[in-house]
Amino acid sequence: MTKALAISLALTAGILCAQEFKLGSRVSDFQVRDLDGKAVAFSSLKGPITVVTFIATQCPVSNSYNQRMSDLYKDYTTKNVKFIFVNANRSEPAGEVREHARRVGFPFPVYKDPGNILADRFDAQVTPENFVIDSSGVIRYHGAIDDNMNESRVHTRALRAALDALLAGKPLPSTETKAFGCTIKRVRPAA
Repeated sequence: MTKALAISLALTAGILCAQEFKLGSRVSDFQVRDLDGKAVAFSSLKGPITVVTFIATQCPVSNSYNQRMSDLYKDYTTKNVKFIFVNANRSEPAGEVREHARRVGFPFPVYKDPGNILADRFDAQVTPENFVIDSSGVIRYHGAIDDNMNESRVHTRALRAALDALLAGKPLPSTETKAFGCTIKRVRPAA
């Protein structure tokens, strides 16, 4: 294989695997699976404002946010914000996700992303990582819940600020923050 052909193939592969859902872009319908394996469409889960959050069962950073995620859900579902919590880790099967959700007392359902297809479309890298989608289907915020896994050291609650601004019809104070946490354990591509 010539060097030029190899570079061309590598670039083509990169384009085919490129992030589809970016900050400022429209999100098309997608599917996740409930913990019984049934396909569930985004169109049946979304609301006027929708938050897609990638979470994990084994990640200490994600787990440090369990109560904060529950509080966000309780505080904002009453304001007609919908939440889609997704586990995309290949190393965390549905049974483990179900048990984790029960043990920590999540008041919301958690969905699986088999093959990390959705995580790839969003280019989600860590848990927890959040994407806020407005009523027209556009991603308006991407990033962290707040700025510290230790709740007593939080200075900026970026996700709450984004939701409050959208609900009030005001400009977001920040459209993107750095999400931090454990990397999503992806399915290895076929060789």
